[in-house]
Formats: sequence, C-alpha cells, structure tokens
Amino acid sequence: MIKVGTKAPEFALKDQNGKTVKLSGLAGKKVLLSFRPLAWTPVCHDQMKSLEDSHAQFDELNAVALGIGVDSVPSNKAWAESMGIKNTRLLSDFWPHGAVSKAYGIFRENDGFSERANIVIDEKGKVILAQTYPVAQQPDVEEILETLRGGRR
Repeated sequence: MIKVGTKAPEFALKDQNGKTVKLSGLAGKKVLLSFRPLAWTPVCHDQMKSLEDSHAQFDELNAVALGIGVDSVPSNKAWAESMGIKNTRLLSDFWPHGAVSKAYGIFRENDGFSERANIVIDEKGKVILAQTYPVAQQPDVEEILETLRGGRR
C-alpha cells in the first residue's frame, strides 16, 4: 500500500457521467480516494452513500471525495442513480483493469478488485492517510473528516 508522506500517483479516470477526473486537476484541494471492491453490494452502497451524505462537510473543508472501483462507467451511472448520488463522483478503474488501484498498491489480483481503502491526499499532492479496512466493514467517514480537519495524521 502507498505510504503516508509519498506523492500520490497521477491518474485520469471517468466518472459516472463519462467526464474525466484528473488528480492534477484537483490541485489546491484535499482529496479523498475512497476505494471499494464492487458496486451493487451492501457495504459498498453504504460507503458511497456516506460520502454523498457528507458532501457539504467535504466542501467546507476544501476537500473532494471520490469513490473508486473497478466497475464500468455505465454500471457506475446506474448504481449512482439507484442510490440518489448527485454530488459524489464515482470513478471507473475498469480499464486498464485496476490500474489506479495497482498504482496505489491496493489491487487484489486474485479477486480482480481493490481493497476497501481510504487514501487522503493534501493540497500539495502528498498522501496524509492510507488505511485499508476488512472487505465487509464500512469505513468511518468521521475518521476521514477528522483527518481533513487536521486532527489525525
């Protein structure tokens, strides 16, 4: 897994609406990369909904929360619509399969998807938090918000 203090690898992925998101395009903001194994599963649903429900808090902290998984853009679009997600961008690490997950050291080769993980990047592109969770456990969004507030490093 990527180490705290290292420069976050650049990426360009499409969101659920087919728009490209580049990490470098978010310079000057804190960024949460919230990796999830697979769409359409209960824990992943709750993980992405927690990001959506905390959207205003992320804005107040000059932060952007991005959900990332290996599902395709059309799947992410249908899934976002089914959950009522309007503000959180769900990025497709579909092809090359898991390339961003691999760059961050969290791709599970035998499973074909990423670990459940949160990686927080500061305004200068440095990793300030890198945490994995059991696949069956929803990450605590409050832990991430506390990191963004500067309470945990």
